[in-house]
Amino acid sequence: MKVVILAGGFGTRISEESHLRPKPMIEIGGKPILWHIMKSYSHYGFNDFIICLGYKGYMIKEFFSDYYLNTSDVTFDFTKGNKMTVHNNASEPWKVTLVDTGLYTMTGGRVNRIKEYLGKETFMLTYGDGVCNVDINKLKQHHLNSNAYLTMTAIQLGGRFGVLDINEDTNEIEKFIEKPKEDGGWINGGYMVVEPEVIDYIDDDSTVFERTPLERLAKEGKLVAYKHQGFWQCMDTQRDKNLLERLWNENKAPWKVWK
Repeated sequence: MKVVILAGGFGTRISEESHLRPKPMIEIGGKPILWHIMKSYSHYGFNDFIICLGYKGYMIKEFFSDYYLNTSDVTFDFTKGNKMTVHNNASEPWKVTLVDTGLYTMTGGRVNRIKEYLGKETFMLTYGDGVCNVDINKLKQHHLNSNAYLTMTAIQLGGRFGVLDINEDTNEIEKFIEKPKEDGGWINGGYMVVEPEVIDYIDDDSTVFERTPLERLAKEGKLVAYKHQGFWQCMDTQRDKNLLERLWNENKAPWKVWK
């Protein structure tokens, strides 16, 4: 199952960092938060990634183009025709497809632009700025046990995000309300499992995935929640970044599920 990561936004709320690099490339413990997200999926056996690029996407391409070399010990022998020998490579068993999905394309439009790489298979979808300790295999099984087109990881946090109205008996999301003023409730934590039919709910580049597509799926009873009561944190502001950095440096990072 492929993992799609939305990594094309401008990251304006953390402009202290994002004016230099795309938000997914902001580092926690010396590694981009994108790397942390991928490590989490890889821990559960998901190693085939499609990354939707936009703002400063070339920096993400450069990171992966150099990744194999940068995770290896290397000998350069200039006495023998510039021979290079790689020793002890520690890179992950990843397949990474990097797709330029446009500078101003909305989240739904980015998913629509990669449909040729998805085929007709179920896929994972998340954002390139949030880490958590969700059990990805349990999330997948929860989705397979439902009749939903999309299963969304739901978390409880204060209300600057979209609130979900969840049926307690069926876990169906009956309403999806984008960024209300009130606090509390279950919110969209990303880490979704998506059926290919969801692509048909996206019109064009201007489609915001969290609005019309999710609202329609909720009304049709095809959107369910996977309630996660463990750790979840997005890196939306400098304060969020500092929190994640501190947890990593103190060896208290709950999202570090890998060894």
